[in-house]
Amino acid sequence: MNKKIVNTDLAPKAIGPYSQAVISNGFVYTAGQIPINPKTGKIESTGLEDQIRQVLNNLSAVLEAAGSNLKEVIKLTVFMVDINDFLILNKVFNEYFTENPPARSAVQVSRLPKDVLVEIEAIAVTH
Repeated sequence: MNKKIVNTDLAPKAIGPYSQAVISNGFVYTAGQIPINPKTGKIESTGLEDQIRQVLNNLSAVLEAAGSNLKEVIKLTVFMVDINDFLILNKVFNEYFTENPPARSAVQVSRLPKDVLVEIEAIAVTH
């Protein structure tokens, strides 16, 4: 199996024994990203919209480091502490995925790392 580890300083460092992403057989699999600002190492947003934007910016940085980008995402998995905020999620996703949006699952969870409101992981094509 062909496997390459991806790390970038433009996204938050892993907060455990895992990689930011792994490339294998033409795909990049990201770890879940939470809304940590990679420059400060802190969660700066308390509102869901801003947290989603920070997460997508973090995912974008990881994907870029892997030779991919948000346009190449084929599947997203979203973990939310309140599924009733689904409309907010869709609003922000419409800003980032304007054409040919990826497949997506969204699930409600009881708690996320650092008590954030959202975590997102991606699978994308890489070149």
